[in-house]
Amino acid sequence: MRRAHKEGYRSRAAYKLQQINDKFYLLKPGKNIVDLGAAPGGWTQVATEKVLPGQTGCTVISLDITEMSPITGALILEGDLFDQKTIKKLIHKSQNKIDVVLCDMAAPSTGHSQTDHLRTMALAEAALEVSFEVLSEGGAFVVKVLQGSDEPELFKKMNKYFGNVKRFKPAASRSDSTELYIIGQNFKKK
Repeated sequence: MRRAHKEGYRSRAAYKLQQINDKFYLLKPGKNIVDLGAAPGGWTQVATEKVLPGQTGCTVISLDITEMSPITGALILEGDLFDQKTIKKLIHKSQNKIDVVLCDMAAPSTGHSQTDHLRTMALAEAALEVSFEVLSEGGAFVVKVLQGSDEPELFKKMNKYFGNVKRFKPAASRSDSTELYIIGQNFKKK
């Protein structure tokens, strides 16, 4: 965390997105981005650095249920992913021209691994449904999951809607963590 603050990032998670982008090259100048579960904003910071909204005119929209401090180049929305009003607002702001949906959400840890897995998978499923609403044809979706019984089902579902789906564990993830990212590329509209 010290390194992140020293380098101006709000969280260590910024390094995970950098490593995902180094491997999959999703965040290019001019791409329109939605960051779900964005607080405290580390992923949004990386996204704005990569897509350059100030220079290219692209959009970076960050959504979280908790209030988030402004980030230059990003539109911050506060709302619940499970609230239809929030989703309608997000759809309106995105104008259905989103190239990449990012989701680094995890449910607060209960200490019970199966419960944590199921709660985080519910967030991942909700994020996938939102991506169906806002992604442009050919777009990409990145979502954090916790390894467990429901993860293969989400992977399988993503394979129906994305031309290329991969699992990836960034080096910045703790080695003892069950977190994993699923990256879907080449979105095919329903």
